[in-house]
Amino acid sequence: MMNSQAMDRRAFVARLIEALPDALIVTGLGSSAYDVFAAGDRDRNFYLWGAMGGAAPIGLGLALARPDQQVVVITGDGEMLMGLGSLATIAAKQPPNLTLVVLDNGHYGETGMQRSHTALGTDLVAVARGCGLPQALVCKDLSECESVAQRIQARQGPLLVQAKVLADEPPRVLPPRDGPFIKNRFRAALGLQPF
Repeated sequence: MMNSQAMDRRAFVARLIEALPDALIVTGLGSSAYDVFAAGDRDRNFYLWGAMGGAAPIGLGLALARPDQQVVVITGDGEMLMGLGSLATIAAKQPPNLTLVVLDNGHYGETGMQRSHTALGTDLVAVARGCGLPQALVCKDLSECESVAQRIQARQGPLLVQAKVLADEPPRVLPPRDGPFIKNRFRAALGLQPF
């Protein structure tokens, strides 16, 4: 059953990235990485493979290390549920340049589309606020994308955006799976030497 209060996630991700051309993007594994890659591969995209729950902590470290850069983590509800403790740490550090965009389809897409806890009553915005992140909001319509991008650009975060997306499975568009290549390309985009 489709949720009428949800949007096409590929269209949302593409529109958001287009509005944030200079942002450093960290993806969660699976669908969020496919969506970011489908929007156009960039040297400033850092794709995670097999690190469920790791996108938000990596984004936090990057935001703290590079306060001059806007850092946007794009991940799914399953991965955010796996790493809820990172919300408390993000709240403790309060990096103004960090945004978490959670593509919430209410399902674990990579393991067979079982319902996730967000479909069973967990409210990620309430959890984020309870951890100390008052800037948390729900986005349900593509028309809200520009206002979300403006909030991200204002760097008054940290910000959590729970993007309600359809529980569909568009064709997979796989980013590079070569970890050293992804890391070194990302480092070069930041003006750092490979190692």
